[in-house]
Amino acid sequence: MDKERSALINIGGQEYELILTTKATKEIAKRYGGLENLGEKLMNAENFEMALDEIVWLITLLANQSILIGNRLKGDKRELLVEDDVELLTSPLELATYKDAIMEAMFKGTKRNIASEETDSKNVQVE
Repeated sequence: MDKERSALINIGGQEYELILTTKATKEIAKRYGGLENLGEKLMNAENFEMALDEIVWLITLLANQSILIGNRLKGDKRELLVEDDVELLTSPLELATYKDAIMEAMFKGTKRNIASEETDSKNVQVE
């Protein structure tokens, strides 16, 4: 996969890439009303269980993007993660560390590569 677009996590001894795709962005928008609302929703989760549910949902969504891409482009036959598996194969401490990977994947997925054009124009003074 594209390392510039992904963040790595380990679930149950298996490595997964978290990738923010357009498909994932649409799912996040459906659930939160847009990417800009995601951080606020996670920070303002009414209780610990709700916060864990949101993190598990996000991990499952983002990790499945790399599986779907591999299955489509490389002919892989990996099964998609389900939230129950993520809950069973992780600890709350691991989920807390995965929040950084989620934010990294989000940042990489939304960053813009802006190249400035160099020009030979000179500053002209107008009198």
